[in-house]
Amino acid sequence: MAEYLLRFFAGGVIVSAFAMLGDMLRPRSFGGLLGAAPSVALATLGIAVARHGSQYAAAESWSMIYGAAALACYSLAVCHVLIRSRLAALPASIIAFAVWLAVAFGLLAGLGGAA
Repeated sequence: MAEYLLRFFAGGVIVSAFAMLGDMLRPRSFGGLLGAAPSVALATLGIAVARHGSQYAAAESWSMIYGAAALACYSLAVCHVLIRSRLAALPASIIAFAVWLAVAFGLLAGLGGAA
């Protein structure tokens, strides 16, 4: 329970800091990019270092990097499917999910995953 409270507090502080940073940048919509994912990742990695050590946190960070690469490929695949086949967003997203799975698990298998 204490870990969840710490994660909640750390995430809130970091989200607020990124929101203030995003509020100072132009365009204003750029602040949304800084709002959630980086702050949650930093809070998670901070807790991982404190509880499990730096090697565990390093494995976590590589998993986050692989997930980000898979998300980029997924996003490109969704755009490609939407433009080429003119499907609705839901079917295109479901089809492109296979790309995310292939890239994410391919990177984990090929480059090493969290042990």
